[in-house]
Amino acid sequence: MDEGNAPAIWSDPQVAALEAQVTTVEAGLLDAEVDVATLRVELDNLALVHHRRLGPLYERLDELDALVAEAVAARSGDADDIRRALEARAVVTPMPDLDDLMDAFTAGTAAGAPAAPETEVRRVKPSDEARRLYRELARRAHPDLAQDAAEKERRGDFIARVNSAYSAGDVAGLMALDEEWAAGGPERVVEAPDRLEWLRTRLALLTARHAQLEAERSALMAGPMGQLLALAPDDPDGLLEHLAEQLLSRIDEREKELAGLLA
Repeated sequence: MDEGNAPAIWSDPQVAALEAQVTTVEAGLLDAEVDVATLRVELDNLALVHHRRLGPLYERLDELDALVAEAVAARSGDADDIRRALEARAVVTPMPDLDDLMDAFTAGTAAGAPAAPETEVRRVKPSDEARRLYRELARRAHPDLAQDAAEKERRGDFIARVNSAYSAGDVAGLMALDEEWAAGGPERVVEAPDRLEWLRTRLALLTARHAQLEAERSALMAGPMGQLLALAPDDPDGLLEHLAEQLLSRIDEREKELAGLLA
């Protein structure tokens, strides 16, 4: 900024008021950016663990439903029973290693391990330090802070790397990116004569981005994993274990029913 013009610009009440408004909106937007990014990470990891822990159980239950329906149809020969058997078989997802996965699941459960296949998947939840670093990097390097197209692209590529490190909960990686930006990332520079117009444009962009984030958060929470997280926001892993127990109980009931039909 041109130091000679700064006093005149900052003494303008309209500019000063807009400066304060933009600063307030920026702070709120950064919090929203971090919150949505954290929610996205948590839901992605919850979906992964849900699939790995409960996927084999759902598929086993589908297979047992089909086998029971087929056994009933074979006994009765009724057209409706045959139709139900065909429908039940149609929803079964082929899984060549289903028995191996079930053996691994039950072996792990019997040994007191978490109910999961052999390769355990743990959810990643960014730490407070990761959130702090992510917020600081977003504040300094966000593409919206640049006006030049090439600079926007450079910042976009950098923030993509920041998002990747944050998704992995990689504090060391975020610290390295923070040092990298400090060494070679220029801060935004806005010349004094353009300050008022820039502030107006900036406020419009911030407001639009905040609306996008609100819509994204609503969409995430309305999805299957969002609804699951809403049931137990403080202990989603405990909820998964509870669901696994319910599925195992249903599987046991179906296996007994099938054994009775085949006896």
